[in-house]
Amino acid sequence: MIDIKKIRDDIEGVAKALKSRGFILDIELFVDLDDKRKLLQVDTEHLQAQRKNLSSDFGKLKSEGGNTENLKVQIDTINSDLKVKEEALQLIQNQLNSFLYNIPNIPNKNVPLGRDESDNRVVEISGDITSINHLDHLEIASDIDTDLASKLAGSRFAVLRGDMAKLQRALISFMLDVAIKNGYEEHYVPFMANADSLRATGQLPKFEEDLFKASENLYLIPTAEVPLTNIFRDEVISSKDIPIKVTAHTPCFRSEAGSYGRDTKGLIRQHQFEKIELVQIVDLETSLSALEGLLKNAREILDLLDLPYQVIELCTGDLGFSACKTYDIEVWMPSQNKYREISSCSNFSDFQARRANIKIQAGASKELAHTINGSALAVGRTLVALIENNYDNKSNSIIIPKSLQSYFGANSISLWTFFK
Repeated sequence: MIDIKKIRDDIEGVAKALKSRGFILDIELFVDLDDKRKLLQVDTEHLQAQRKNLSSDFGKLKSEGGNTENLKVQIDTINSDLKVKEEALQLIQNQLNSFLYNIPNIPNKNVPLGRDESDNRVVEISGDITSINHLDHLEIASDIDTDLASKLAGSRFAVLRGDMAKLQRALISFMLDVAIKNGYEEHYVPFMANADSLRATGQLPKFEEDLFKASENLYLIPTAEVPLTNIFRDEVISSKDIPIKVTAHTPCFRSEAGSYGRDTKGLIRQHQFEKIELVQIVDLETSLSALEGLLKNAREILDLLDLPYQVIELCTGDLGFSACKTYDIEVWMPSQNKYREISSCSNFSDFQARRANIKIQAGASKELAHTINGSALAVGRTLVALIENNYDNKSNSIIIPKSLQSYFGANSISLWTFFK
């Protein structure tokens, strides 16, 4: 959430910055709500002061044996008026909070300007595209079964059997070990989160339709970012403990409400998918450098797997709701003849920390933390990239990268026995 003081002090500047990412700030509505809140706040405080003075007089007069009936009537009248004002103030405050919760983060000043993904900037291309394969992962690996999954749960699910299930498990263990080597503490977290947690990280209230709701106050998590970040909700962290680096492997659940007709085949866009998430809690001074470090951690996975990829810096118009700066990593998909997103590494400045009330204690002062996160990596898309880039049509096998062989237990997967 944006600091309301920043909006009050420079509303035109904030509106201009938000417009660069395609969001139009309703200045008139904000001013109207904020002015009403101020007036009601003044009225409420005035009535509270009156009641305090009259209550003092009441007590003094009563102790002296005087007639307190008139004062009692005045106090009762003030209590009645105060109740009306407090309810009106709470209503306006709720409306103002709702307004603020639906405003996206302000882009970092160094983020390139642009309207949409077509204006994103390629930062670096890594690895050589050597695959001559044009088959997609479903044509190569029959042990990825979306038809069976459709029978079990519907569209946008998959069942992995045999070596495909084993290869996914190997990728998960490998990715977690790399994260731990890089200083992240592994966590096992709930696969559900309450509304407060999702509000803190920015999924609620704006993106509720993208979530799977399990009960009145529980949702399936769309990413481990939610529970990992909320570990520190309402906490004051010593500056000596910064940076905090945590990781978790979880399934992720998304309704994909806005993606009808896109990537309906295979593992690219699923309702349920596996991901390794990296989260850092840092301070203002190290915030931007921490993002670069997290990006390096995510890239390392692809470097070790020897998969070709490119790094994209998102323009203002393509930033996610909570992010002020984002890099996407896109891996080469031979069957599509293009790069596809496999990780998104974002800096949220103090946007999430303000919503989650995460603070850092440095001496006598407290300041809001900064949060950083990214995937390292999306497991399903890594599996797809590995299958398609490492498929050898001469031997009808998938070559296992050296860095993964000890996890998988072999240097290749022969597909002859599964070939249809």
